[in-house]
This record gives sequence, structure tokens and C-alpha cells, in this order.
Amino acid sequence: MSFKKLNIVEPILQALDKKGYTTPSPIQIKAIPLLLEGKDVIGIAQTGTGKTAAFAIPILQKLFEKYGVNKATTPKALILAPTRELVVQISESFETYGKFLNFKHLAVYGGVSIGTQIKNLKYGIDILIATPGRLMDLMNQGKVNLSNIEFLVLDEADRMLDMGFLKDIKKIASALPVERQSLFFSATMSNSIAALTMDFLKNPTRIDIMPEYTLIDKIEQCVFFVDYSQKNELLLDLMKQGRGMDRTLIFVGMKHKADKIVDVLISGGIKAEAIHSNKSQIQRVRALESFRSGKAKVLVATDIAARGIDIKNISHVINYDLPNEPENYIHRIGRTARAGADGIAYSFCCAADRNFLNQIERITKRKTPVAEHKWHSLDAKNAEGKDAKPVPRVQRGEGRPRSRSRNDNRGNVRRSSRGDTRGNGGHGRSRRSGGRERSGRIGGRSRSGNNSGRSRPRR
Repeated sequence: MSFKKLNIVEPILQALDKKGYTTPSPIQIKAIPLLLEGKDVIGIAQTGTGKTAAFAIPILQKLFEKYGVNKATTPKALILAPTRELVVQISESFETYGKFLNFKHLAVYGGVSIGTQIKNLKYGIDILIATPGRLMDLMNQGKVNLSNIEFLVLDEADRMLDMGFLKDIKKIASALPVERQSLFFSATMSNSIAALTMDFLKNPTRIDIMPEYTLIDKIEQCVFFVDYSQKNELLLDLMKQGRGMDRTLIFVGMKHKADKIVDVLISGGIKAEAIHSNKSQIQRVRALESFRSGKAKVLVATDIAARGIDIKNISHVINYDLPNEPENYIHRIGRTARAGADGIAYSFCCAADRNFLNQIERITKRKTPVAEHKWHSLDAKNAEGKDAKPVPRVQRGEGRPRSRSRNDNRGNVRRSSRGDTRGNGGHGRSRRSGGRERSGRIGGRSRSGNNSGRSRPRR
């Protein structure tokens, strides 16, 4: 099927043709007609399948059919997304598909001057793409008028609600007209999160392009059982011997760890960048551009910061820390194998991660192939019960837990009198992130024995 058969107007078809887009993806084939009919939609599709175009194209078309080339005033469409990177990506998509239309769009997010964003709002816009936090800032200052919104989109809807944005989203929705078209799009949607969407949508049509938790078939996956203290050695060995690992995305559980892994990689002669919420917008843009251009071979990211990363030809995804939510595993590995390409996903699993791996395999209904390598840990592979969970908050050999998390309330890293970076005891969960940091340092030596040989995935 071609885009033309979806009854898309000529200016948008012309923009699609200019970008070389001729065949719509499954989510686009199902969603675009429904949205053009004015229906509320919950769209579920794997990462990299074209969800953004599935809502951007019909919104642009409906605005074009209703307003033509009228001068922009107050926004008619509002798109909410959880991260700055995703907001920027969506904004670029509206720019691409609306190239031959006369609509103005604006991306607003934190980490940059709010004054410039306020000034651009005064000039008039048709489409507003925002993170909930920055939009609430603008609303509290009375600098944005949402009374004429006709379309509300929540992209990465499950993550938006699960990250604690529900209160903000409800406040934002209460400021919108009751009569509007609402669209929720995501790669995953648990039943509990789906139930919450009923507060925002009217008789929505749910589109499931593939059964939930079914992974992208073209991604080769394997797990490396390894002691936590030897993850760095394994990572460096993989990066140095790995052929074709020219663009590798590494996921970690905590922000400070991303920076430490970058230091480890750079000390090993591998150019790397980190991206997380403690980085300024300028730093994040520079890191992404360095990775996109190939100057940096590796990008180390947290789950939240990685939302919206849309970089072509990512060859490998490495889960340095397994996610404590199995849904995030799908988002992570979906960064590779984009647009039908092949990809490889490696996961490091220490004993404390074993239950997380069990959860992933339970929902995917498949066992992850085990890779052979010189740091293979039987303790990690065979961990059960309390040994398969993150280390408790109370330290081994200490009678009380640490009083502060590793990142304090100001987002600063705390240090002990001995100079090492500490907090949360180096173990247990972070209250701020729900995270799973288990060690105050990265690297070191394992107490278990090593097998000889180089790291190599089992094919």
C-alpha cells in the first residue's frame, strides 16, 4: 500500500516523496485513517515502526483542511513527550511532513531559556510539542493559551504516566477544551496503564500492531553472565575485539554510572559520550551529534534520556545494567534494527540482576541465548532467591543504611571522607529514580575464578 491510498493530501505526499518515504508502516496504515475520521486512538507498536508519522501526518492534514494557510495564533495541537530528545525528534518530524504547509510548530522543554520560548509563543504557533514540566512552567506563568487545542497527543504514553507525570498531565488536560481528539502512542502499554488512559480518551480504538512484548525479530540477543565487579573488563574486551561495533548504545541504571563508564571507555582508547538528565541541553545535543556523526563510537545513556534517540545504523545495544522494568528492555533494544535493519543486543547479568532477566524472559516467552566469555559467572547464572535480587539497603558489615541516596536532592554526587563516591550505601534502590544501583564503584576484581579465552557471543 502507498501513502496515496490513505487519502493523504498532496502537500504532505510531496513532503513524503521528497524524503523517499513511499510505503506506510503497519501502525501508519491502521492509525492514519482512524485519526482522519476523528476517532480517539491508543496505538501500540514496536519502537522504530513509525509511530510519530502515524499521528503527525493526520494532524497536519486535518489542520490544513480546516484552516488552510491562515496565520498562526494560539496552538491547535498539543503533543506531550517525556524527554527533551523525544520532543526535538517529534518537532523535526512535523517540520519534515509539513514542509509544504504553512503551519508553525514550537518545541518547549527544560534545560534552556524559557524566555525565548515565551517570545516564540507570542509570535503565534499552530502545533506545540512539550515536556510536561516545561509546559507546566509556562502555564503557571500564564504564558501559554491552551483554550483552542483540538488535538492532544501523548507519545510514549506508558512512560509518561509511569514516570510520575500523571498529576501534571491531569492539570494540563483540565486546561484543554473537553471537545478534542486525543491520541496515545507507545511501544508498550501495560493493562494498568491502559486503564488510566480511559480518563483522557473517549471510546478509543486500540491498535496493536504486534502482540505486546514480542521483540523485533531481526535483533540478535544474548546474555553474558558476569560478576558485577568484572562488567568493565567484559565491556572493554567486547568493544576492543568486536567487529562492526562502530555505533554502540550502552544502557545503565543510574546517571553517575553513565559518566564513570565513559571514563572507563576513554581510558581504554574508545571515544564515548554520556547522556542523562543531569547534562545540560547543550551537552546533550553535543553528545548526540558526536555519536550521530561517528566521532564517538559509544553513547552511554539512562532509560529516560534515551527516549527519543532516533539515530540510524546503531549496530549494537548493550544492557550494562538490566532494566528493573521488563518493558524498558523492549525500548532499549529497539534502538537498533530500526526501519527493518539487523541489530545485536547484549545484556550483562550479574547475580543481583537475575530476577530482572527472569522477568524479561517470562514476558517475551523465550530464553535468551547465553554467551561464552572468559569472565563467565556461575554465581550469576545460578542465582536464586535473595541472591537474585539487588543487594539490600543495609551494607554488609554495617549496622545501618546510608542516610542519603547517591545523588542528593540537588542532583549532586556525595563523597565520603575517604574520597570515593558513595551514597545509598552503594547498594539497594534509589528513592528518586526507583533505580537499582548496587555498587559505589565500577570495576575491581571478582572473587570468583576466571575461565580462559576471549569474550565471544555464542552464535
